[in-house]
Amino acid sequence: MSDPAATVHSESLPGLTVSPRCQLVVIEGPDAGRAAPLSLPDGAVTIGTDPACELCLTDDRVSRRHVTVRAAAGRFTLTDHDSTNGTLYEGSDVHEASVPLGATLKLGRSFVRIVPVARPLQVAPSRSRRCGELVGESLVMREAFAVLELAADSDVTVLLEGETGTGKELAARAVHDLSPRRNKPFIAIDCGALPESLLESELFGHVKGAFTGAVLARAGAFVRAHGGTLFLDELGGVSAAVQARLLRAVETRRVRPVGADEERPADVRLLAASRHDLVAQVADGTFRPDLYYRLSVVRVTLSPLRSRREDLPLLVAEMLRRRGLEPGPIEGHGLDALMGHDWPGNVRELRNVLDRAIALSPRARSFADLRIEIDGLAAVDDPWPTVSPQLPWDESKSLVLHAFERRYLRALMDACQGNLSAASRQSGVDRKHLRALLRRHGITAAAD
Repeated sequence: MSDPAATVHSESLPGLTVSPRCQLVVIEGPDAGRAAPLSLPDGAVTIGTDPACELCLTDDRVSRRHVTVRAAAGRFTLTDHDSTNGTLYEGSDVHEASVPLGATLKLGRSFVRIVPVARPLQVAPSRSRRCGELVGESLVMREAFAVLELAADSDVTVLLEGETGTGKELAARAVHDLSPRRNKPFIAIDCGALPESLLESELFGHVKGAFTGAVLARAGAFVRAHGGTLFLDELGGVSAAVQARLLRAVETRRVRPVGADEERPADVRLLAASRHDLVAQVADGTFRPDLYYRLSVVRVTLSPLRSRREDLPLLVAEMLRRRGLEPGPIEGHGLDALMGHDWPGNVRELRNVLDRAIALSPRARSFADLRIEIDGLAAVDDPWPTVSPQLPWDESKSLVLHAFERRYLRALMDACQGNLSAASRQSGVDRKHLRALLRRHGITAAAD
């Protein structure tokens, strides 16, 4: 069975009337990422350091049987078992309490949250072969279109996952264009293309004089998107410090510009994307669980082009029309060449192949006239940033250096088969510093 096109938390979308499945998740502390299911309607989970507890922690400030959480009538009752350090909810020490879904408990040094379990979202495939600028007639794409159409009607947070070039930003734009916020701003930020210092300023803004080069105040993306939609791409490589600020902004819908004393409101609908497996990053401790659960209320996966080759004729025809050509029949040796390719760069690579074919065939009037050449054409999955005179010198230079670092590190780790020690020796970069660079750019090294 193929993976579902999307998962959803059961209370997230209007019209879904199933009983929620919930779990207790450790979002911070020595056991971050550990979880235990909380069955409804009358399930119970005891948290403590005793191995017999359903959620067993290693936090030495948690008692052997610390607290029990029980599902009851749409809420959850807490019973503290006279623990040494108590159970805190919203800053208060509680012995017996009733709390809602989403409640966060503090036990010792650990924070535990009650969250819904994401489940596969079964929807009828969309009848449309288009969703915004995305096109496709494969079942998996029409299922994704149906989820995007459903999500657009609410302000639910959507996490878009998929390989580079699968159209995550186009999907985000489609959700915005179908939503009640369509007449308000759509702001897209490529978090992976910005160094940490610039990313904070880009997201939250800064005041004049906040840092060297801040000669003018600047509104951040959250403020510029006020009333509309903010799309955050490539979140997998964002640092822990920026993740913490993002979480606060997502939860409070308020931001504090760098160097400012006061917060500003930010009424935004948040969409996010990553080509990395954020679930795996939560498990290995490089991505905050609480931020992940805030972002992945609806989680949509866009399939790679190689798994939906039946979409190629429709995609080719659409791209040729946008370039002023009449597609004509999409068939023959040209289509055979496209069908036989693996498309590591996905739809973005297909676009580059067609642009090259058009350039090599100046007299072409339709697909049959194009000279299709694929061999030797690398997928452009990491384009160089555009140099803009509207940005200060230091900021533009930092963007280019950041892009160079990312390309060099990817090539280095590929050449060394992911071995960190070998990469350190080959590059002449200290192993500890190299690991920090890899984490900054969201590049994984094999254990060695």
